[in-house]
Amino acid sequence: MNSGNYVCCPPNYRLRLLAHACCAPDALYVFGLLRKDFEVTGYFYNPNIHPEEEFRLRLEEMKKVAERLGLPLLEAAYDADRWMKLAEKFKDEPEKGRRCDVCYAMRLQKTAAQAATSGFDCFTTVMSLSPWKKVGTLNRIGRMFARRFKVRYLEADFKKKDGFRKSVALSRAHGLYRQDYCGCLYSRRNRK
Repeated sequence: MNSGNYVCCPPNYRLRLLAHACCAPDALYVFGLLRKDFEVTGYFYNPNIHPEEEFRLRLEEMKKVAERLGLPLLEAAYDADRWMKLAEKFKDEPEKGRRCDVCYAMRLQKTAAQAATSGFDCFTTVMSLSPWKKVGTLNRIGRMFARRFKVRYLEADFKKKDGFRKSVALSRAHGLYRQDYCGCLYSRRNRK
């Protein structure tokens, strides 16, 4: 069955879904959509976020969203050193360049591994809501890790049906902190 935003399970069958979230504003909107069809657990793994104070701020906002929606939230450790090692050689890439692909892969690999080891039926990410993210690349990487970890990947493009605009309005209505850069040191340096 296709809802227009993502492929979901048959009616009355609720799969356990681990949903990677990069920030509270995106999660509030996307988790709201997903919980109509899935038993959702949020997953905050974002070692790309710089500086650590920004990471902590985004994590606290995610906790507010999880509490507001009544959903569990799993938190992974802040591993900025690993992210920096992976992204270093792509530091001069523009936004949406190869550095972003490496970042997507790092976070989706960890999400898929967590989903598999914790007994989830499937996993996804809210990142496809952002106009700065490459949906085709996200979904290709998600499928790759689904095969590797033997757990289903929920392909999505949450921007559809004006999703990004709706998420901005919803996050404002709830008074959530809305960042002005993707999260990494390089996107922060390049923000306008």
